[in-house]
Amino acid sequence: MNIFLIIAGTLSAIVAVLHIGCIYFGASWYRFFGAGEQMAILAEQGRIQPTIITTGIVLVLSIWSLYAFSAAGVIFRLPLIRIALILITLIYLVRGIAGLFFVNSPMGRSPEFWLWSSLICLCFGIIHLIGLKQEWVRL
Repeated sequence: MNIFLIIAGTLSAIVAVLHIGCIYFGASWYRFFGAGEQMAILAEQGRIQPTIITTGIVLVLSIWSLYAFSAAGVIFRLPLIRIALILITLIYLVRGIAGLFFVNSPMGRSPEFWLWSSLICLCFGIIHLIGLKQEWVRL
């Protein structure tokens, strides 16, 4: 079992659960986690868009969690595991780095959102990268 991929899968799962919290608790959670005022307003109005968008994010993060757990040997082997983990790792790393460029021009989100979410994504990407490197020959 690969501890870095177990951690990676756990982190993605935690973030998925936090997104479920946004759906359940609504506007205050969207605001707290920096989703933007537009998403919070739509949630307050009872519109379906925040739920659809957030559900999509939950599904993606859940799948990413499963792939990390699969590569770690915690659950059954999923198809296309090597390419999936490469893409997941790249997405986290690129989002982490690219998001830092939006800190000074936040595009509807706070600079703090871009800074913290980028650092979190960058850390997740690094954890995935270490785990992927350790498991490469077995994938």
